[in-house]
Amino acid sequence: MKKELVESAVDRKNILNNSFAVNELQRQLGIKGVLFNDEYRFTTQQVADFYEVSVRTIRRYLAQFSDELRASGYIDLETEALDLWKAQFGSDIDVTTKLTRLGLFNFKALLNIGFLLRESEKARILRGLVLNLVINVVAKRAGGDTKYINQREDSYLLTMYAGEGYRKEFTGALDRYVDLGPFKYGVYTNKIYASIFKEHANEYKKILSLSTKDKIRDTMYSEVLTTIAMYETGLAHELRKEYEHLGRKLTSSETDKIFKDFEDNPAFLPQIEVARRKMASRDYRLRDTTHPKLEDYIGPVDADDFERFLGEKSADLAEQIERSKEVFKRLKDQ
Repeated sequence: MKKELVESAVDRKNILNNSFAVNELQRQLGIKGVLFNDEYRFTTQQVADFYEVSVRTIRRYLAQFSDELRASGYIDLETEALDLWKAQFGSDIDVTTKLTRLGLFNFKALLNIGFLLRESEKARILRGLVLNLVINVVAKRAGGDTKYINQREDSYLLTMYAGEGYRKEFTGALDRYVDLGPFKYGVYTNKIYASIFKEHANEYKKILSLSTKDKIRDTMYSEVLTTIAMYETGLAHELRKEYEHLGRKLTSSETDKIFKDFEDNPAFLPQIEVARRKMASRDYRLRDTTHPKLEDYIGPVDADDFERFLGEKSADLAEQIERSKEVFKRLKDQ
């Protein structure tokens, strides 16, 4: 899925929600505007001058993309706020005494309109710089490799630990209640993966460029691991019930039917939808990777998620293990 900022509101939102990338862009571009109410602001004329287009062009984009630009930080000053601006800057910056409204951009809104402008060569160059810089910022914040960026979330470790128990419950149920050879573990694990995120294990590995030594679940977000655990514990329960009902091990077709009935249960759909959206959207932005079968689920990554995986409170797995030793000890003793 090629990233085209002028065409994709999702890509624009992903960049603008990434405060780490926005701060780095502001540093590299070296433009500050004027400080007003604790934030650097730019007038419409200043934005037009920066992108080397007319004020009329900027106003046309403001009219066409009003909601998006206002969400990024564009504002109109009126009444008391405008009086404050006039008092602070006088007639120096696009202000006359008769002015009753003044539009101002913050840095994010200035970037946002640059992501939209087709008439500006400077905006086109900026868009190319932005896409490369964002990838580098994410990789740097993740320690140089985004393969295990999922493990930087503070809830990952406990989710993974709990999931191991459900995994053992599921493989134990396959062993005790299903009359198939050892290949059944891979077959039904693949069925779970395909049901949740529409990819078999080998497809997932190829998309994320994982080696044969990489464990798939080590790269999954906590919401995906939780959904897999839901499948595994639920299927283990259904297999045991049918085994007790029949008084014998289940055949392949009987096991397949149980799986299909479980998969079709609408009660699980909300959790599955969450897992698909999280995987598709985060991998698209944080790993610069697209899951072709989940493209319809790609949406913007919100600011909280960027903080969760790239911020100061995120940590790599070794740090999480050290912090969680006492938690694991209590869990083990229960």
